Amino acid sequence: MNRSVAAVGTVVLIAGMATGVASLANATPSVPSQSTAIAQANAALAAHRDAIRGADGDAYAVNRTVVDSNTGATHTRYTRTYKGLDVLGGDFVVHNAPGGSFSSATVGLTAPLRISTTAGITAEAATSAAATVFQGTLAKAGAPTLVVDATAEGAAVLAYEVTLSGVKADQTPSELHVIVDANSGAVRGSSDEVKQVTGTGKSLYSGTVSIDTTPSYSMVDPVRGNGTTCDLNNGTSTCTTFTDADNTWGSGTTADRASAGVDAHYGAAKTFDYFKNVHGRNGIFGNGTGVKSRVHYGNNYVNAFWDGAQMTYGDGNGKPLVAIDVAGHEMGHGITENIIPGGLTYSGESGGLNESASDIWGNMVEFYAASAADPGDYNVGEKIDINGNGTPLRYMYDPKKDGASKNCWYNGVGNVDVHYSSGVGNLAYFFLAEGSGNTAYGTAPLCAGGTTVTGVGRAKAEKIWYRAMDVYFTSSTKYVATGTNDARAATLSAATDLYGLCSAEYKTVQDAWKGVAVTGEDAPCGGTPTASPTVSPTAGTCGAVTNGTDVAIPDNTTVSSSVVIAGCAGNASATSQVEVHIVHTYIGDLVVSLIAPDGSAYVLHNRAGGSTDNINQTYTVNLSTEARNGTWKLQVQDAAALDTGKIDTWTLTL
Repeated sequence: MNRSVAAVGTVVLIAGMATGVASLANATPSVPSQSTAIAQANAALAAHRDAIRGADGDAYAVNRTVVDSNTGATHTRYTRTYKGLDVLGGDFVVHNAPGGSFSSATVGLTAPLRISTTAGITAEAATSAAATVFQGTLAKAGAPTLVVDATAEGAAVLAYEVTLSGVKADQTPSELHVIVDANSGAVRGSSDEVKQVTGTGKSLYSGTVSIDTTPSYSMVDPVRGNGTTCDLNNGTSTCTTFTDADNTWGSGTTADRASAGVDAHYGAAKTFDYFKNVHGRNGIFGNGTGVKSRVHYGNNYVNAFWDGAQMTYGDGNGKPLVAIDVAGHEMGHGITENIIPGGLTYSGESGGLNESASDIWGNMVEFYAASAADPGDYNVGEKIDINGNGTPLRYMYDPKKDGASKNCWYNGVGNVDVHYSSGVGNLAYFFLAEGSGNTAYGTAPLCAGGTTVTGVGRAKAEKIWYRAMDVYFTSSTKYVATGTNDARAATLSAATDLYGLCSAEYKTVQDAWKGVAVTGEDAPCGGTPTASPTVSPTAGTCGAVTNGTDVAIPDNTTVSSSVVIAGCAGNASATSQVEVHIVHTYIGDLVVSLIAPDGSAYVLHNRAGGSTDNINQTYTVNLSTEARNGTWKLQVQDAAALDTGKIDTWTLTL
């Protein structure tokens, strides 16, 4: 068992991941309904409260459930309260294996909550402290609410959450949530509901495009949940939906106010289509509802923002900020906050990940749109020319090129502006998709300690990142965290789900994070497994063979035991069986896989069972795509320290 807190982050989170992969699943899975999945998750939660750092006084509410349709594994998100108070950063995910048994949990808390809920300062004092951090014209301070703040490293504290409403100096509306220590009065942090990108527009970007409107020629998209696009007429409140006499919109210049509307409407449509067609998500909100897009906001307003419900674009210095990667970026914030309860906290490393995710989605939407006028790249906001010299807002392939963003993780990167700490995630994603060094999109430099990365391509990278957010990120996920709640672990888990533990994709995720100085204790892939005897079936027993030779399983080592099937024509059965007997204390350290002759991995046991001793189980596996003949291996990985054992015997029946 690995008892090093710092090292647990990645390996613990790997537990139960592979149950979401078709090739790793049991045969003919039973896929539960949403209600059954929730009931099973609730039962698992009740039996494993220690896994989510449960405490007396806790209460939990289901936020959403993801059911893997190919295996029946489930991932149920919960929010948490403590003695009736919301716990910021207390959300978690319960992962259940096919059949409904508990597999693992993703949780931000490092210990159960044990704090007093009696405040040491008044609500009025908290409001005064919060007001000191608001920059702009403050219109209203909401009534302070007592909460438990568990978003930061270290012990959770009782705090006041104060919401300050107003307008920043640049006309951006602000809904600033300020967290004030309820005993000391110190401001612990703040985050704004309004997510934005600062820029100056120079032109319209979409060119001639097709947009969906209503038969009455209103700029309402009936194909995508009736998303509307409207004209604020350089105000900030009343917005009039664009209409047209002949369904030919705009002129491609700012002389026609509808031109900006075309870009915004097109951007909303392509973002909707991208998430639906690539990731299977039914729009930003997940329910098919379209997005409202407002253009011509304010007076020469040089920003665009997402406010939790809609998109808003300013005109900049005479040119609207409606480039498609800006649209995808801002609506990407909507994706984040609708997948994760409350979104990724918009401060510290979590805020950097939030901005990084939006940069990723903005550029992936741009690639998806495949516009000749604005082809896909890894620059952020390159068309709006915010610097006035043709340079983009950010560079994903080399973030430091903008003069402020960070390429490499270091202890303290969470203290810089979230738009700049996003560079760590941006570069890691670029490495994953395109690789390091000279690429078609620019030269991507490695951080100290990094090794050359060969990318897996955008199609796989975007799937891995979305899966990580969808079922493993919590609101307080960071690049590096004490415990299980870090982005490296989440993306490795996603790669395991999609492509298999220690797959090429898994190893590339490892290399990508290493390239930005984010390391961890992961599955020790790539080494030479400890050799073990090979056994062939006896005559007349085609497809059933046992290897009973003991194989030692040292700490942090991968070993294997082999059997050879010969003279057995055809493919294996959809209900093939692997009977496994392993002697080992603390089986939560182990990952047990069946390796087919072609190298395909079928994970049988993945860090489940905690401190239970020994594995004595028969697994049913769908091997119908695998030829019987060849060398089959039972591979056992000890992914932690302090507990050892041996492969005692195993039997393969094809």
